[in-house]
Amino acid sequence: MLRLTKKADYGLMALKYLAEQQLLTPQAPARSAKDIAEAYHIPPQLLAKILQTLAKAGLLVSHAGSNGGYALSRPALGITAFEVIRAIDGPLFITSCITIHGTCDLAGHCTIKEPLRKVNDSIKDLLNGIRIGDLIDPAEFGSAAVAGGLVSIAV
Repeated sequence: MLRLTKKADYGLMALKYLAEQQLLTPQAPARSAKDIAEAYHIPPQLLAKILQTLAKAGLLVSHAGSNGGYALSRPALGITAFEVIRAIDGPLFITSCITIHGTCDLAGHCTIKEPLRKVNDSIKDLLNGIRIGDLIDPAEFGSAAVAGGLVSIAV
């Protein structure tokens, strides 16, 4: 079974929170890691590390000072779930034979590498099609606030 790590899950939740706050108060200052952690009951120290990772990846902007915190680096519809997951967990590979390091020892005899590569590519494409803005419930913010609607994933 494919499963997101807790860190990736928390990262997506944090970016969704920041996108919602941006809709509520577009000129609001950045939100602190503590605010986000409290909203979702996430361990604050773990979330702080995740947010730092996302800032280093260019998905968030970090603001220092008494009104400091984090803000999205670009519009919520311009950040994909794949970018968030890759920034936190690294490259997405469903098997050990599909890696950035080349082929495995069984490459010459393997009959499933190509079908699994297609599955891997499909998952990547699906995650690239889900934007942070798509995670926001339009019923809470009005359908005009979230262009593009929600993305449904059927397995």
